[in-house]
Amino acid sequence: MPTQPLLDGVRVVDLSQYIPGPFATRQLADLGADVIKIEPPGGDPMRHFMASGEAGTSAIYRHLNRGKRVCRLDLKHEDGKRIFADLLRDADILLESFRPGVLDRLGFPRERLDELNPGLIHCALSGFGQAGPWAQRAGHDLNYCAVAGQSLVSGTAERPVIAYPPIADHAGAMQAAVAMLAALHGRARRPGGVFLDISITESILAWQYLPSLGRETERAASILTGGAACYNIYRCADGAFISIGAIEAQFWSNFCTALERPDWIERQFESMPQAELIAEVGAEIESRSGSDWHDRLDSIDCCYAPLLHPLELAGHGYIRTLGFDPQSGPGYPGRIDGEPVPADTRVDELAPGEPPGWHDRA
Repeated sequence: MPTQPLLDGVRVVDLSQYIPGPFATRQLADLGADVIKIEPPGGDPMRHFMASGEAGTSAIYRHLNRGKRVCRLDLKHEDGKRIFADLLRDADILLESFRPGVLDRLGFPRERLDELNPGLIHCALSGFGQAGPWAQRAGHDLNYCAVAGQSLVSGTAERPVIAYPPIADHAGAMQAAVAMLAALHGRARRPGGVFLDISITESILAWQYLPSLGRETERAASILTGGAACYNIYRCADGAFISIGAIEAQFWSNFCTALERPDWIERQFESMPQAELIAEVGAEIESRSGSDWHDRLDSIDCCYAPLLHPLELAGHGYIRTLGFDPQSGPGYPGRIDGEPVPADTRVDELAPGEPPGWHDRA
């Protein structure tokens, strides 16, 4: 990472909760932006989400909000509105995830934001966008994936499956982060504020080009959905699973040779779904344990990888080289000038009454 972080001096007010908005601004914080997260008096519900029985704040909340400072404000009262307005005057970016119209009702319509800060980049991240017949509709990741066409084409032949981790939430977060960075770049050339309307549903819809353009809409029936023997997941004798992604002919040939089944090589492109060939390969894989197959396939150039349990990640040799921390979670997914991006794992809670200005961290 450069001595001066890439987003040093960029000021972000994060008015979002749960996953999409906080994940988007967390990426900016990782890259050096100063992010102040505004939460209601009761806090972000994510503080205790998926942390049943645990004391304190959820590790998931801490991961999503690392490197930020958190200030609790009641935007329905004048003191909270005043502090929020002061923050906006010095901010580069405001990200909020309210339903359309909520920010207006709180006293901060677009006209007021422009008055406070003519150069403000305002990113509104919502489920279904700021306009249209579904703008006020409630939803979560499951619903966004469903209506965007992602759910129906993912799963087994018998039924669709729920995507996990929530794929639409993270698609929306990535789209928001890219748009905010693009707006920052554009503002340097064309001064003035920008309003970004980012829909989570539209973000995951943008990823549906494969099934829609490829006309591969039947579950478990095409090469990328489980209909091919060369690109599939297989169960081992001990209940472990392995993946084979041998789409290219040479990788499939290497795999078949390693299993001493050269008769499978010419069958790679049989009509799909390849139920018979998948069953044959599956029966062979199920005859040995996952560790046996790892010993046999790990050095073979055939696009093999074991399916790791999330609790096994920290002990895996490759994952360990990425700096994965089982306590704080994954770091920034990339390197800059050959160096990992240092993650600030703190979540700084501003004390009650402390002015949440853009002062330096202690």
